Amino acid sequence: MTAAPPRATIADVAREAGVSKATVSRFFNHRETLLTPDIATRVEKAVAALDYSPSRMARALKRGGTRLIGLVVADVTNPYSVAMLRGAEKACQEAGYLLMLFNLGNDSERECEAMDALSSYQVEGYILNTLGRDARTAARANQLGKPIVLVDRKHRGMHADFVSLDNATAIQQAAGHLVAQGYRELLYVTEPIRAVSSRIEREAAFREFVRDAARHDKTGQPVAGSVLETPDGDGEAQLSTLTDALRDFCARTAGRPAAVLSNNAVTTLRLVAAMARVEGRWGETLGLVGIDETDWSPYVGPGISTIAQPTDDLGRLAATCLIERLRGLALPPRQILLHGQLIPRGSSRAVGATKKPVKPINKRSGTR
Repeated sequence: MTAAPPRATIADVAREAGVSKATVSRFFNHRETLLTPDIATRVEKAVAALDYSPSRMARALKRGGTRLIGLVVADVTNPYSVAMLRGAEKACQEAGYLLMLFNLGNDSERECEAMDALSSYQVEGYILNTLGRDARTAARANQLGKPIVLVDRKHRGMHADFVSLDNATAIQQAAGHLVAQGYRELLYVTEPIRAVSSRIEREAAFREFVRDAARHDKTGQPVAGSVLETPDGDGEAQLSTLTDALRDFCARTAGRPAAVLSNNAVTTLRLVAAMARVEGRWGETLGLVGIDETDWSPYVGPGISTIAQPTDDLGRLAATCLIERLRGLALPPRQILLHGQLIPRGSSRAVGATKKPVKPINKRSGTR
């Protein structure tokens, strides 16, 4: 194979046009008005002949900045991360910045690696939507000395702007809706909580709701609640765990209307797969509300009830906060919490609204 010819440089263009490198630089910085028509034409022809394109980064650095913003996400397959990214990208484009993405693949040990990798491209600041479990991240952020905005998850020891869903209110909306629909046994299903701030807040809000459920239920009937943390990973082991959990929950709550509250879209999708295995129906066998609205939520079974996060607004706000810092805004760290929106569908239909009688699930076989 023939090796590709070396890329032309600004020195090559200057030599071809018979001018200095400073003259070529003026040409690319739209200062051709300082050049005679003859010289400008010679430079233009040399650029075309050599197929030369100036380095965007080199030009940006010469002006004092790359106008690049680094975005680090824990899991780019999570619908939340994708939707938030879109909002951040729009705000960056409107302000003349470009967004660079680094996906951790849910590996919290790579947070420092991600920041260092983006730093090598001279990003001017960071938006972090990571797990927040690595204590080294805050120290590394301080060393880099670049402005940072946190999205959804806090980092211990990191003093930065924080943009998130109001988790406590979202859980109260979801659980309150289920109780209002007549459900009295609630199961909150979450990914491993550990030190992830959003998961901690949502679990705490659920437990508080159950403790204080009488205030939310006008009938005064007792409301019981329990929490299930799913195992790490993805695949058969996790699906089997959820399948067994749903089967046991149905058996344990026989005779009392029961429902599940899912902590995010990833968990909701896994619950849908588990329910298919036990041959149950959302809205009949069990009620369901999930945090996160997705494109598929209206089309699964009778439709999945959700708490829609304002993901586009969260992404836009995160990018806007960072750009304000880059432009010199000096204020104490800000915390911005946005409310979600309840979207009720058939999976949380009112108890007693089911037209067909539902046979109990056999605990051992999963059949009815």
